[in-house]
Amino acid sequence: MNILLLGGGGREHALAWKLAQSRLLAGPEDRLYAAPGNPGIADHAELVELLLTDHASVVRFCNDQRVGLVVIGPEAPLVDGLADTLRAAGVAVFGPSAQAARLEGSKSFTKKLCRRAGIPTAGYVHARSLDEARAALDGFAPPFVLKADGLAAGKGVVIAESRADAEDALADMFGGQFGTAGAEVVIEEFMTGEEVSFFALTDGASVLSFGSAQDHKRVGDADTGPNTGGMGAYSPARVLTPLLEGEVLERIILPTVRAMADIGAPYSGVLFAGLMLTSEGPKLIEYNCRFGDPECQVLMVRLEDDLGGLLLACAENRLAAAPPVNMAQDVALTVVMAADGYPDTPTRGGAITLGDAEAEGAKVFHAGTALQDGELVASGGRVLNVTATGTTVAEAQARAYSAIGAVDAPDLFCRRDIGWREVEREKTD
Repeated sequence: MNILLLGGGGREHALAWKLAQSRLLAGPEDRLYAAPGNPGIADHAELVELLLTDHASVVRFCNDQRVGLVVIGPEAPLVDGLADTLRAAGVAVFGPSAQAARLEGSKSFTKKLCRRAGIPTAGYVHARSLDEARAALDGFAPPFVLKADGLAAGKGVVIAESRADAEDALADMFGGQFGTAGAEVVIEEFMTGEEVSFFALTDGASVLSFGSAQDHKRVGDADTGPNTGGMGAYSPARVLTPLLEGEVLERIILPTVRAMADIGAPYSGVLFAGLMLTSEGPKLIEYNCRFGDPECQVLMVRLEDDLGGLLLACAENRLAAAPPVNMAQDVALTVVMAADGYPDTPTRGGAITLGDAEAEGAKVFHAGTALQDGELVASGGRVLNVTATGTTVAEAQARAYSAIGAVDAPDLFCRRDIGWREVEREKTD
């Protein structure tokens, strides 16, 4: 069949790379399309120009090209209801409806759902004005966790160490720092523990575990500096033991799937749970309605099953008949190479030469690249995801940084400690 992948970042390059290996694309006439794609995705898919906010044009393309499955990568088109439009047109689509995508599109929606369903998460207050938010601070102790209620490209969270810093941050949020995403704010209690990401596929009734990862949100080594969209990740996150994973499924994932079905918004797609492993057990930090970025990159490298078949089974409500997902035992680790100035004002246009980065088995996923006069250049904040595998995190880490050494990109930088927590634990094993 023909498949259309929507999106153009590192997550979508990883998805394109894995989808291109699917038996769904084994026939001579089968095509993988991507919109808008990027130079790396172009190695696996035919790039097409589609405006993702123009739902009619996406449907028209699917009809004209006999697309049998649409895979929506980023969150914005999902929150915008593109999956609904495609389903109404009779096109199979991997990704939740707009009503279900509220799990990511509205922090307050998710917190209210957790409260109703008894899902463990941080205590919170939902504030709709600056005055209301400032008054709500009285009910919390520092550090204060402040979240823009809407989509903010993974950057709408501020952890303020003092009341004065919290009030300043709230003024910025309501003043437009995150656009309309910050028109309402969720204030949460600060949770202590280690963060981990867990992924599950669901068709609204059945659920398949899809592995774990640990992201690194801060821009600087030792988790310093402002939050970013993610500076690197590794998988699996062994701190999420099989026992804890079972608890996450029973107390967080399955109750969420049931609760969404109960309110008439069954969730179909990948459910990405950001978790805090507290002394009281795993608690939900937040949900995302798509594969993480850069977590997707390490998950795709470890996936041993047919991605296309899994996503189509999800889209066609056939997960109940699917076997457990097979993931390689090896560790995968990815390091984000970002443009100087990221996450504030990244430098664009810097030249990139990949050299022999993939010579020793590493995979370089393009996240924010473009071709300019035939030369590869940086076109976004996060530019490359250099991904490697190993029997341990330390081994995968060493291979990834060795590959980075072969990349000639003077205007890019990266953290040098991705996977550091697990590397330290491995030393004592």
